[in-house]
Amino acid sequence: MLVDQSSVGRQNGVGIIFVLAAFAGVMTAGTAQAQTFDAQVGVASEYMGKGLGKSAGDPSVNGTVEVSGGGFYANVFASTAKLSQGSDAEIISAVGWRPEAAGYKFDFSVMNRDLPGTRAGVDANYWEYQADASRKLGPVSTRLRVNYTPDGFAATREAWWVELQGTVSVGPKTRASAAIADRTADGGAEYAAWNLGLKHRLTDKLVLDVRWYDTDSHALGENYDGRLVGALTFAL
Repeated sequence: MLVDQSSVGRQNGVGIIFVLAAFAGVMTAGTAQAQTFDAQVGVASEYMGKGLGKSAGDPSVNGTVEVSGGGFYANVFASTAKLSQGSDAEIISAVGWRPEAAGYKFDFSVMNRDLPGTRAGVDANYWEYQADASRKLGPVSTRLRVNYTPDGFAATREAWWVELQGTVSVGPKTRASAAIADRTADGGAEYAAWNLGLKHRLTDKLVLDVRWYDTDSHALGENYDGRLVGALTFAL
């Protein structure tokens, strides 16, 4: 979808203001309670997003910073990427709330997603609204995620991502998990995706994740093919 470049500039500015306001809001909300600052850096054999390869088979590096307090939080995630429209990075800024009720843990968030390096004329800044509901059923920790985008990347307009995940401990430092998801979109690709893998804590700060990703739509391109991805994350 072609867009006015002045509009793109305004959208990017809105994203920056959103991040600053989110951090300020969390700081204010947490004044009566202890605030927590967390940060981590990571490297992966490929950057993955919504079940798809997003770095053209090349390794990627990423980082996250988050401030939280009183159940509210704000964070920024950034990763290198290689997308068909020229994007060389992805930056996701979010503000959210993590309440608990009736045995469930919830996570409600509003996200601004920006893809620097995207070729001129392509809409590369958009908003997402996401809700998670998690609960432990016996030995299995379950999570249902619903993500909605009113106007997505490039020509994609309204889009939904619905994912169900299950995780179980297989050792004192190792967890196995599997997820299956469905994406529907107006003007974009529609597909089912799934993944299965292990996450192992090597040290108190270093975590290794090895996971197989796949979709039912290999004909749509190489980024829809199945692949084994390894990722290391280090908490600062």
